[in-house]
Amino acid sequence: MSALFGNYGQRRAQIVKGQGTIVEDSAGKQYLDFTSGIAVVSLGHAHPAIVQAVQAQSEKLWHTSNLFDIPGQEKVAQRLIAETHFAHAFFCNSGTEANEAAIKLARKHTGKHHIITFEKSFHGRTFGAMSATGQGKIHNGFGPLVEKFTILPFNDAAALEAAIDDSVAAIMLEMIQGEGGVNGVTSEFAAAIAQACNDKGILLIIDEVQTGIGRTGTRYAFEQTILKPHIITLAKGLGGGFPVGAMLGTAELYATFSPGTHGTTFGGNPLAMSVAEAVLSHVFEPAFLQQVQELAAYFVEQLKAHLPSSYTVRGQGLLLGIDCGATEVASYIAAAEDKGLLLVGAGPNVIRLLPPLTVTKEEIDKAIAILKTILL
Repeated sequence: MSALFGNYGQRRAQIVKGQGTIVEDSAGKQYLDFTSGIAVVSLGHAHPAIVQAVQAQSEKLWHTSNLFDIPGQEKVAQRLIAETHFAHAFFCNSGTEANEAAIKLARKHTGKHHIITFEKSFHGRTFGAMSATGQGKIHNGFGPLVEKFTILPFNDAAALEAAIDDSVAAIMLEMIQGEGGVNGVTSEFAAAIAQACNDKGILLIIDEVQTGIGRTGTRYAFEQTILKPHIITLAKGLGGGFPVGAMLGTAELYATFSPGTHGTTFGGNPLAMSVAEAVLSHVFEPAFLQQVQELAAYFVEQLKAHLPSSYTVRGQGLLLGIDCGATEVASYIAAAEDKGLLLVGAGPNVIRLLPPLTVTKEEIDKAIAILKTILL
């Protein structure tokens, strides 16, 4: 019997090494990794810049705690807020922690407790983030959730309008529901959210844990909409595989997180910041983001050209989904793995495609060829 808890439904392959988009298992079999560790390995496996950053910083200083000034935090924060309306950053270790910080900040700043979230959303598995998540399977068995979360239908402007009153502290949502089926915010819903926040002085929290850091072809996915959030949360691609999360906020929120109000032991340590700085120095370059957009357009074009019209392709950038209708996709994902392509689901009926942002057209073509054999 394993010494581990059995809370993960693990795959058969035991991945032991990787380079770029290619990983290898313990038996020596190679795979195209179109999971990227679930949108984490933004620059691919073992990217030289990240390897160099880890090696250089590990020889100097790993950890001091936030009792001391960590210069790398200021460098990364400045990169994250540059040319945005944000003014400040808080660093932590994961997307869940970033979302917990956002929930606490919104409640403390407004003095209100009511937060609106949406069905099929996913914000994490700690009690606050889990309570914000609009999926019963995440809640089941854990007893009473944190109070004052209202979960509404996604992209339903009328339901949102009916739920808005003076008790609402914040609206919290993902620009694309990665875990919930690769469902994007419609322009009409974005307009309704913007109006509700403006009319009632409600804070807008956008969970960019999966969509941020270039995944959708811009630094942050909200930049492709009219929405102007007060808070966004980041993780996954920010560390390129190293655990790091962040929350960005506007200037008006600064005084609310005064000394002692929130914290983390490991968040923003020198090693994490050196890796995040290396990632951002690549991903936030305009030419890199343009390349992501071009690769995404090519990928979508090839998917639509080679898959039957009964499948719906949706998403943005290199966060794409293949909706297989009423068909469950678990068997497709297993078949793809057998053929050397690693995929992940987005709910029971959607295949999620999350290659590294450094994927090539040739690798996309190979993935398409495998998808054709299992989906036709």
